Amino acid sequence: MYTKKIYSTYQMFWWTRFESLAFFAIITIWVAAFYFLDLDWLKIPWTPLALIGTAVAFVIGFQNNAAYGRIWEARKIWGGIVNTSRTFGMFVQNMLTNEYTETPMDAKALQKEIKTLTYRHIAWMTALRHAMRQPRSWETTMKHKTNREIDIGPPEFDSTLTEDIKPYISEKDLEYISSKSNKQTALLYLQSHHLKALKEKGVIWEFSFLELEGVLQELFNHQGKSERIKNFPYPRQFATLNHFFMWIFVLLLPLALVPQFRDIGNEVLTTSPILGDLFIWFSIPFYIIVAWVFHTMERIGRTGENPFEGTANDVPISTIARGIEIDLRQNLGEADKDIPKQFEVKFNTQF
Repeated sequence: MYTKKIYSTYQMFWWTRFESLAFFAIITIWVAAFYFLDLDWLKIPWTPLALIGTAVAFVIGFQNNAAYGRIWEARKIWGGIVNTSRTFGMFVQNMLTNEYTETPMDAKALQKEIKTLTYRHIAWMTALRHAMRQPRSWETTMKHKTNREIDIGPPEFDSTLTEDIKPYISEKDLEYISSKSNKQTALLYLQSHHLKALKEKGVIWEFSFLELEGVLQELFNHQGKSERIKNFPYPRQFATLNHFFMWIFVLLLPLALVPQFRDIGNEVLTTSPILGDLFIWFSIPFYIIVAWVFHTMERIGRTGENPFEGTANDVPISTIARGIEIDLRQNLGEADKDIPKQFEVKFNTQF
């Protein structure tokens, strides 16, 4: 556990190293200017800077709370998909019977209908996770250099929806959903049509049909909630202005911090001339710490705004969907060799 904490801390510093170098350059230039040039007049009082810092801290806190709320809601939605999917798999296996049929189906044909419905549900999850990974203009976290250099991403970036969905549905179904812009919705419509046809044959009792339609309704609800988070960004007026406010504070901070260390150094001159003369240089680590904290907290908020973008900090919907698929196919009685493995964890990250 201790080793993991050290590794996480190292990753955090490595993730923000470019900004940290920028902070080092900014403060070094200011300190050198104050030390070698007569710039004691160039300073601002702490009071206005403290007001700016307080305002920035409040806005960053609001942004982080809102971003975490979006992530947590997304996780609850996909947790609901897990539970509803397992319920659907159980209902399909137990509610498709010959109890009310005039012309009973043989066991093989009945099992084929169960498999078709189950596989179409897997196709729905596949379509939904692909839709959630589609880029939006406001999703910029993946474009940052430190997020691109590791070169990892969700499996949806390495395959197309058609490739992933083809093993689970018929050519007729594939042709049908290909003409629809919202393919996950089209798949749920096909599920409903299929259930209705089975109900008319008597394979599904009318009350069971209503129960299954209720499960589809719940899946529609989860899908709509997931699409709402994906298609409605965190308000730009908060995200963009907060970023600017943070940089205004970071750039103005040396004008108050460096003179303060100069004044402390002048007081030390009488007792320790060398230390007093060089004391101004101690402002460099203090500035970097303050600037790094404000910037990192603001960047964490920006990273969490879009929980389906595909970064290492997002909700692992690919892993969740594959886990549901494994459960459903195991409960269909399929052999482990025929069931796909869980997606690989890369750099301690699930997608």
